Order: sequence, then C-alpha cells, then structure tokens
Amino acid sequence: MADSLGNGEIASRLQSAYPAFVSGVEGNEVVFKDGSRLPLSDGRDKPFDAWLADPDIRDMFRFKYPRGAPALPPARDFDPGRARNAQFFSKIYGDCRKPGFGSSLTTITWLPSKAAQHIQISRLNGVAEHLSAVSRELDALPAKFDVFLVPAAGGYVCRPIAGTAQRSGHGYGIAIDVATRRSHYWRWASGGPGGGHYRNDIPMEIVDIFEKHGFIWGGRWYHYDTMHFEYRPELLPPQK
Repeated sequence: MADSLGNGEIASRLQSAYPAFVSGVEGNEVVFKDGSRLPLSDGRDKPFDAWLADPDIRDMFRFKYPRGAPALPPARDFDPGRARNAQFFSKIYGDCRKPGFGSSLTTITWLPSKAAQHIQISRLNGVAEHLSAVSRELDALPAKFDVFLVPAAGGYVCRPIAGTAQRSGHGYGIAIDVATRRSHYWRWASGGPGGGHYRNDIPMEIVDIFEKHGFIWGGRWYHYDTMHFEYRPELLPPQK
C-alpha cells in the first residue's frame, strides 16, 4: 500500500499544507521560504524499523492515508503518518528542546460548553485554528460522545514517542489525545501488535470531524493509538 507520489505532487502538498514555510521542491531538495533546503530523499530503501526511526521527507508519504475509511484492522506495519522527518518538522514548528520554543505555542479552549479545558498547541501553520474548529464541531455533538472526548488527555508535551528516540507529534505541538477511558493503544495490548488484536471504540463521527480539518488518526495505524489525532494536512489534501 505504498504511495508512489511524484516530486510535483509532494511539492504541491507541502506548499499547500505549509505555505508560510515551504517554497517548493527543486530536484531532490525541499526549498523553504528563507532559502534553506533539506533533502527530499536520502536514497535508501528502508525496511519498516528504519523507515520509522530515520525517515526522510519522501518517506512521510510512503503510505496513503485512508481518509473516511471504516475503522478496520490495518495491514501489518501500515502506519500512514507515523513517520516524521525531524529536520522538516523542526524547521516548520521549532525544536521543543531549545530556548524560545514556547513562543510558538498558544492555548485553546477544548469543548467550550462541555469541558472548557485549556489545551496548549502550536499557533503555527494553522494548527490552533483548525483544532479550535474541530473543538466547536465536537462540542455540538450529542452527549453520548462526551465519554470519548472529556477530559482530553493533553496537547503539547516535549517528549519522544514511547520506546523510540523519535520526537512525538506532541513535542511539536501538533497533536492532541482525546479521553483515554475508551481509547486503545498497541503498547497496552497483550503481546503488542499482532498479539493483542486491533481494538477501537472511537466513533467515526469524531474521526470524520478531525480528518475534515487536517488531522490524521492513530486508529488507522497497525501500531494503533486510538486516542491520538495529529495535524498533518500534507497527508489530507483537499478532496476533488
């Protein structure tokens, strides 16, 4: 299920998703508005573990994200959006380990009428605006959905992904975890992926709202994390 996108399509997606930072793609380089460049591909054909541990920018598009699909058990190691190139994301969001990163963050009110919970999130690339739009729509859902959403487990946290050296989407301020009591995570399952069967209780009405506003869902991963939503508009281009 690899996604064979050409350089032109990748350039279009990155420019559309991050217009304040990305100028385009020239040859094998992503060009930024400040004139700096990063390699699009390192030329290596990576097995899954290497793809996750050290992805280049092209690797982020390896799997086509199945927007709008039913919540079915994914194929083995099908983790669309789980790989992030650290240099690219540090360029467009900053490095949370460095002084001054806090200036890139803001606070939104999660579900104003149902929770009025303060969530810290990035103010860059429209993350806060899109998450606020998600919050307003979720706030209007019937009360039966509240158990999945309140309280949210949190937004920005400067930390690596559990069991890896890779920075989490939370470390860039681009992710939110919804309520944990009806969520499932592969590391919590007996035997991990393949040993503990895929489980999900998150209703698709919630997933659809997040995806509509540019957030991918960890429930679409083989290494599932059903509470996790992450702003990755380059993987959710406008539907034609």
